[in-house]
Amino acid sequence: MDKNTLLSSFGKWVSPINIQRLSKQVEHLKQDYYTKKLTTEAYIKLLLFAQLHELESLHAISDALLDEDLQKTLGFESISASQLSRKTNDLKPEILSTLFLDLVTKIQGHHHQSKRNMPLKIIDSSTLPLNLTNYKWAKFRKTKAGVKLHLRLVFMDQETVYPEKATITVAKEHDRNQLEVLVDDKEAMYVFDRGYVDYERFDRMTDDGYFFVSRLKKNAVIREVESFSLPDDCTVLSDKMVYIGTTQSRAENLFRLLEVEDTKGNILRLITNRFDLDVEEISEIYRSRWAIELFFKWLKQHVAIKHFYGMSETAIQNQIYLALITYCLHVLIQLETKSKKTLLRISHWLKAAIWKPAYIWLRRFEQKTST
Repeated sequence: MDKNTLLSSFGKWVSPINIQRLSKQVEHLKQDYYTKKLTTEAYIKLLLFAQLHELESLHAISDALLDEDLQKTLGFESISASQLSRKTNDLKPEILSTLFLDLVTKIQGHHHQSKRNMPLKIIDSSTLPLNLTNYKWAKFRKTKAGVKLHLRLVFMDQETVYPEKATITVAKEHDRNQLEVLVDDKEAMYVFDRGYVDYERFDRMTDDGYFFVSRLKKNAVIREVESFSLPDDCTVLSDKMVYIGTTQSRAENLFRLLEVEDTKGNILRLITNRFDLDVEEISEIYRSRWAIELFFKWLKQHVAIKHFYGMSETAIQNQIYLALITYCLHVLIQLETKSKKTLLRISHWLKAAIWKPAYIWLRRFEQKTST
């Protein structure tokens, strides 16, 4: 990053990107051969600017270069939509995937240990719809196309949540198939919804020493082995040790089944292989699953993934990774400043002061304003 860029709020925001490491990977993959102007570094900066401002098309990104400060940051005065399109379709997604994981490592180095004995890791997916006419390779229903973002989100507390691992597939890929990819840390507590229910995998996770809380489907067959007593003031309805599944398809291990009532009065059946936690703790752990719903909502509302810049699988993956990188950069500035401000407020301030000296942007974090 050049000195002038680092003096701006935008430069401060993107400064966690390890340009030296990025350059080595770009060189190794021969990504910038024959590239005179739109290098991978310049492309990433420009597309992060587009994510921040939720620009909906390559033409809109091209037009944004009328901004002289953006020109100085990138080192050129203009770029055509066709050049942007070629780069979007040619850039190997592994470059942005590596950049995303590098930022995740930086986040992990920033945040403090949670009060929990184990970090809470929430697994879920979100489908991003596509037009079937233009994205036939992503067809998953008769008249629909789409891709699916499978995600593992770390929940430290209500202020600190961040994506830790992501895979991108076509929408017809079943969630259960990604569970083993997203579960790889025995020092964590995993939370996922009933779309991931798989008795054989529950057995395998338990035998391998992974801990989880999930929700059983309504038609799940259970056989009670023992019922545990509950405190008088407990909000949990029941606590049992059970076998799950039918005689033909049954889990071998014993599990713990809790019945809880949600905010709408519906009865939820929670299954876990943790017998050492009290019922309220398990109930609270599952309630934390809302964090990933809020994350997907934030992603769809506040970065540029409602409209995709290209029609290839590569273009789609690159844009999703850029959205995740945008989120991680917001989290990093939040952690660095020890701010309780929302990511949305941080983003709004950044856009308002984007080419002003970084201290003007950072000074807002110290002021007592509503979040």
